[in-house]
Amino acid sequence: MNHPMSNDRTVSRWAMLGSMMAVLFFVTASLHAQEEPSDTKSSKQKPPRGLTSYMGRRVALPMSYHGIPWLNRPERVDEEKPSEMLEQLRLMNGMTVCDMGSGDGYYTFKMASLVAPKGRVIAVDIQPEMLQALSRRMQEVKVENIDTVLGELWDPKLEASSIDVVLMVDVYHEFSHPVQMLAAIRKALKPDGVIALVEFRAEDPTVPIKPEHKMTKAQAIKEYRANGFKLVREYDKLPQQHLMFFGRDEEWQPKD
Repeated sequence: MNHPMSNDRTVSRWAMLGSMMAVLFFVTASLHAQEEPSDTKSSKQKPPRGLTSYMGRRVALPMSYHGIPWLNRPERVDEEKPSEMLEQLRLMNGMTVCDMGSGDGYYTFKMASLVAPKGRVIAVDIQPEMLQALSRRMQEVKVENIDTVLGELWDPKLEASSIDVVLMVDVYHEFSHPVQMLAAIRKALKPDGVIALVEFRAEDPTVPIKPEHKMTKAQAIKEYRANGFKLVREYDKLPQQHLMFFGRDEEWQPKD
């Protein structure tokens, strides 16, 4: 059996040690709080919840970077007519354009040549492996007017009022945060800027793409109108895809 005095001293020592540790913790925490940047609180906020469906449409899962060979398949020229599509964008030297969901740069490099030498292309993707592959190609072909941006599922990280054209080729239907993304893109567009939306036609059952990776024209218009955009023009002559141009609807008011 332990001596009673030994227990009292042990308790006293543990109490003193606990008090010292509490003081040390408080001082350390205070120092860290003083050293933290002002935006730490916002950076730790939980991201918005992603959607599996939106306005009656199933949201598709993003294609992995393992699909890079498919993005560069030779058949894509006949299936999508890239030159014909890009001609409709009316790109000019000096423009700042965005390839949203750029992948490894299938359209990025084509756009870079069309806005050169004074223009720039902002290549945004959520997969670092895609942007790494794009950067390697930039070094190989010595193209310097492309900036890569690693975006978030809910934020493309574009500067406000900076973009003339945002090209989205077969990517919008994969947005798990369509409302937040469209709000951010709307803010990033210049007053006369447009989104060039390219999506496989869901109205056509002969288009050999999974249903969740296609969109009807009516669905696209419904979703974009709900987020402050209006259809300003369209091109219906691509083999398998819609090409729709959406500008900002300045009369639109967000719902509470």
